[in-house]
Amino acid sequence: MDYFDFESVAAKAKIPADKLEAMIDLLRPEFHQDPMMLELHVLRACLAIRDGRLTLDEALAVAPALA
Repeated sequence: MDYFDFESVAAKAKIPADKLEAMIDLLRPEFHQDPMMLELHVLRACLAIRDGRLTLDEALAVAPALA
């Protein structure tokens, strides 16, 4: 983490580390030149999962669309 504390949000959302890494890997091609935007979108996905607006399976299925 360099810009946003998405790891603590992911922990509160009970997102396993391997699934968080999968989500990051899915989003990385969209933001390979901008790590801050990558972290922001991972954070937004974690917040949506935490708040029940998105399931983890949905996030992993459509992660590039979250960008």
